[in-house]
Parts: sequence; structure tokens; C-alpha cells
Amino acid sequence: MAEPLLRIEALHAGYGEVRVLWGVDAQVDEGNIVCIVGSNGAGKTTLLRTISGIVRATSGRILFRGEDITRLSADQILARGIAHVPEARRLFRGLSVKDNLILGAYLRRDTAAIRRDLDFVYTLFPILRERQSQDATTMSGGEQQMCAIGRGIMSRPKLLMIDELSLGLAPRLVERLSQTLIEINKAGLAILIVEQDVMTAFEIAEHGFVIETGRVEMRGTTKVLAENPAIRQAYLGM
Repeated sequence: MAEPLLRIEALHAGYGEVRVLWGVDAQVDEGNIVCIVGSNGAGKTTLLRTISGIVRATSGRILFRGEDITRLSADQILARGIAHVPEARRLFRGLSVKDNLILGAYLRRDTAAIRRDLDFVYTLFPILRERQSQDATTMSGGEQQMCAIGRGIMSRPKLLMIDELSLGLAPRLVERLSQTLIEINKAGLAILIVEQDVMTAFEIAEHGFVIETGRVEMRGTTKVLAENPAIRQAYLGM
């Protein structure tokens, strides 16, 4: 069996004395879309922050492409190929859309390839080309999410992690972004999505993990998870 792109083993993490993650095991295989779902405060965002080096693991391991990255800095993890699109987008106020996108490539030195990737992002999200000189933080929430995803793509990652894709967005726009992510994935990019809207997550992803109180309670294909009575009652209102 092939080594997973990302493997998380017995991961514990938190903030100071407050433990949030308790022995989390999860994985993302090459070329897959995987979702992490759960109620608000379950530890989903903390898991992404720990993977990307923003929060330090207290124990356990994070392996990426077979390398232990548990103790690496956020810059080192980005350089290895993991890009993190944070909750609420976190674009840079006062900088244009184009400058925000280019910042995603700040570790790269391949100028010609950066220009090609910028064109690729503009092809995915044509509105960003139209707004490229506009302060990114003055756009609508959906346009800002496009810019945040585009900024992540500009690092040319092997794994793109997105925290709360649908937060504050209209259903039609969420559907459009979801289709775009599926297109990106078909081009070979693995995606890990944290999402409170379980229905949206299951429509995008092939495999999923359900986290409650910092522990993985269920895992499997999203098709099987969607038929689980406990999930249907707790998250889908059925």
C-alpha cells in the first residue's frame, strides 16, 4: 500500500495548559479530497494550525511525504508543500488583490513559473483579474475567499488545506467554489477541508473524519458517513 501524502499519528495539541486535540489519527492520500467535520469548538481549526506549524504539537507525529514535520516552523512546512487557507481569509489590508496573490509565492524564486501560476489563478477566478488592482479586503466575502484560495495555490503546494470554505457565503457561491476545488483536485492537488457545513463537505470530499471534543469519532468514505444515522441526526437534521 502506498504511503499517505499526510499521516497524523496520536496527535496532541492545544494552547498553553488547554489541551484541544487528544490523540488524533488521520491521513490524506495523494490526489484525494478529504474533509474534517464536527461541531463548533471540536478542534478542527486547531488541527489545521498544528499541521501547518502555527500551533505546536505536545506529542504525536505529523508525517508529510514520509518526512516527520512535527517540529518544523510554519515557513519550513509551507516550503515542503502544505498551504493553509485560514478561517476568515486573513487577507492583507492595504494590498491589492495581485499583491496578496503574489505573497503566496514569497518562498519561490521561479519568476516565470510564478507568472504562469498567477495566470492560472486568474483563469480559475476571472473576477480576480478584473479586481487585481483593488484593495483585496474591500471585495465581497466570496471574492476574498477566491483570493485566499488563489494565494494558497500560488505557493504551488502538494496539499491545500482550507478552513471553513463556506463561512458567511451564499449557497450559490459555495457551490461554485466547491466545483472549482474539484477541478483543481483533478489537476493533481490533494485538498484537506475543514467545514462546519457537513453537507457541503460531503459533496466535495471523497473521505472524511468526524472530530468531537478533540478526538476522531468516525472516519470513512463520505458516502458511508452520510448514511450513518448518528451523523444524519447530529449534523444533517435527518
